Amino acid sequence: MKLIINGEERLLENVSSLSSLLVQLGLKADRVAIELNREIVARGAWESVALKDGDQLEIVQFVGGGCRCCAQGETRLLRNRKP
Repeated sequence: MKLIINGEERLLENVSSLSSLLVQLGLKADRVAIELNREIVARGAWESVALKDGDQLEIVQFVGGGCRCCAQGETRLLRNRKP
């Protein structure tokens, strides 16, 4: 099956649902959000959403982290710049 994932064409076999796609790609389900054909898909529906040849997906991974100041308990205000 041909899928467009994050703008890149991929040929994949044995992919029946969004959940099976994540398994095949080695992604952890609790750390991603998925958009299928420009519609965000709720996590609870991933198992039942069937994929079709030519579907376009955007998969976003959540990454932890922060700046050094936040790790030290400091806070900084960010202000909008005037044009």
